Amino acid sequence: LICRKRVQDSDSVCVVCVSSPSVFMSMASGGEGPSSTPHRHTNRLAKERSPYLLQHAHNPVDWYPWGQEAFDKAKNEDKPIFLSVGYSTCHWCHVMERESFEDEEIGRILSDNFVCIKVDREERPDVDKVYMTFVQATSGGGGWPMSVWLTPDLRPFIGGTYFPPRDYGSRPGLKTVLNRIMEQVKKKEAFLCASTSFLYSPNAVSNSGDSPPLAPDVANRCFQQLAHSYEEEYGGFRDAPKFPTPVNLMFLMSYWSVNRSTSEGVEALQMALHTLRMMALGGIHDHVAQGFHRYSTDSSWHVPHFEKMLYDQAQLAVAYITASQISGEQLFADVAKDILLYVSRDLSDKSGGFYSAEDADSVPASGGPEKREGAFCVWTASEIRELLPDVVEGATGAATLADIFMHHYGVKEQGNVAPEQDPHGELQGQNVLIVRYSVELTAARFGISVEKVNELLASARAKMAEVRKSRPRPHLDTKMLASWNGLMLSAYARVGAVLGDKALLERAMQAGSFLKEHLWDAEQQTILRSCYRGDQMEVSPPISGFLDDYAFIICGLLDLYEELQLRQDTLFWDDQGGGYFCSDPSDSTVLLQLKEDQDGAEPSANSVSASNLLRLSHYTGRQEWLQRSQQLLTAFSDRLTRVPIALPEMVRSLMAQHYTLKQIVICGQRDAPDTTSLLAAVDSLFLPHKVLMLIDSDENFLCQRQPVLSSMSQQGGVATAYVCQDFTCSLPVTDPQELRRLLLDGTMEMGTE
Repeated sequence: LICRKRVQDSDSVCVVCVSSPSVFMSMASGGEGPSSTPHRHTNRLAKERSPYLLQHAHNPVDWYPWGQEAFDKAKNEDKPIFLSVGYSTCHWCHVMERESFEDEEIGRILSDNFVCIKVDREERPDVDKVYMTFVQATSGGGGWPMSVWLTPDLRPFIGGTYFPPRDYGSRPGLKTVLNRIMEQVKKKEAFLCASTSFLYSPNAVSNSGDSPPLAPDVANRCFQQLAHSYEEEYGGFRDAPKFPTPVNLMFLMSYWSVNRSTSEGVEALQMALHTLRMMALGGIHDHVAQGFHRYSTDSSWHVPHFEKMLYDQAQLAVAYITASQISGEQLFADVAKDILLYVSRDLSDKSGGFYSAEDADSVPASGGPEKREGAFCVWTASEIRELLPDVVEGATGAATLADIFMHHYGVKEQGNVAPEQDPHGELQGQNVLIVRYSVELTAARFGISVEKVNELLASARAKMAEVRKSRPRPHLDTKMLASWNGLMLSAYARVGAVLGDKALLERAMQAGSFLKEHLWDAEQQTILRSCYRGDQMEVSPPISGFLDDYAFIICGLLDLYEELQLRQDTLFWDDQGGGYFCSDPSDSTVLLQLKEDQDGAEPSANSVSASNLLRLSHYTGRQEWLQRSQQLLTAFSDRLTRVPIALPEMVRSLMAQHYTLKQIVICGQRDAPDTTSLLAAVDSLFLPHKVLMLIDSDENFLCQRQPVLSSMSQQGGVATAYVCQDFTCSLPVTDPQELRRLLLDGTMEMGTE
């Protein structure tokens, strides 16, 4: 439509209408809820359960969900398919809905001339990944909403992201794009544009040898690449926008753990801790109602995109509790608990599952029909002064609680959001809370004690949280995804173990029960992708789980669900090239079988699987899983060698292979004080290359799989620890402090083999 570019290959005559990056803009995520106006139209999406699809159920567009009915219609009527992909908390998805899909004229053009399919990318990540690969390959960018036109046999011929409804400057509007495609269809040109050349994108995994690359070399290169992109003042790995990227932070802390005595190791730890500290102080952290927003629009973590995603909370909770293990700083442990408090309160279902996301946009408390980004979270100075008017006894200058709070959190009378961070003017006069001073400096400024400042700030935040409860809430995506629930289960288990918090561990167990009850098909022995809030918690028709669902759940329930790994291997393993496909290769409706080769907002399922397989091999003694882990890492050798920064989580798995996991075996009665003390000693340390085993009887699950464990027993009737590595074990240890020293030193007085 904008240019013509001929690409000859064996699968196509030509590729026409390849977009220019200036036309197809990649848009950030966010969200608005469905329209509140009376429904003039209802389409078949009204029968779906996905919150995103339901948001489009009353468009004047003849929408179909992804499925055979839509495919048959396209073939029978020889019509192109218009595929629109997004998710329910995506800001620009809803802008495009409001501007284009609610437009009667555009709706009529779409319905009369195309088979229109709407896909929730969180329900069908396999479909999303295939066509996003095409959009990225042809336009140089990507994002949501994603708009792709397909032939009746599902081959893409043009794609982009957000389109305005009508021409805007040099950017063609959706109506213009649709009319030009219709002209091509009449001339029999459009379908000739369809190509599978994008199938040969750089996503393909290449195997450059018979064994994985050397872990120290790859880890050093990954560190250097991260150090090169590191922003020293506020932390993070770019100027703006800034994303939390927990996979980078976890790699850096793991890198430090094996390079503690080197300047590189010290630098890696400093990079991770400084970034975590600055995020905790910044506006990306919700200081009133806990949790973290999606990303920061500026370099100082101040003004966020206000969406909150479950997968961010899960990974950040683990990163912060790991930082607390390493540094001993209470701040990091407090933030980890803070995140889980938010998830327990606002993203938890009574069934034990976790919801997917909260939207960025909501109706302002002052009223009006238009939603605004951040309206639920921001404050004017006058609101704070009215809410916190009390004079603080003993404070310099008869300061009020509002004065102290506003000073500490950078609140300004005219608002503290710079115009360049507010292109739509939605935050004028508003304040995003950000910690500007330490508690000590704030105490000195007002002549009161540090303890008093902490008490005052906590009291102020609690009052503000009560006010927030009365504001119109943002849209909540109540879809519960297997993969993200697996990540969250890990977070509760990891944080609960480190803090010795039985309530958090119980919440992890509830999540495990939820996954088994609602997202496990016992008859087919497969995981289901998602379910929804409601009495029956059913998905109709059920969507089978994808690779990340298996990998993340296995990671969260490793000692309970050995059989899931066998099922994952059967469904997704590539016998020829090694590694796992993202979706079931037998699904003929998915054109391209991809192997995710990037750790981004979420770790790639292949990265997590490499670690799962290694850990499972130690728990069960199954050598074939150790070999499969090595085969997986070998399959990604080229990517790991050239750009390890793209796969920091997989680099961690490679390091675990190289440095060999320690097996820490605790023999003792479950929940007995002496057993608990030994477990606490282990959990107090960051030990990235370990597996922890509790043996409470000869009938123990692990003893049945590894008979050698039965030879380990309590000494003198008290709980006893053994530390094993490379088929050699330490002498038994019963004192928690001695066990801690043993693990810290890494040196063992060797005993039995």
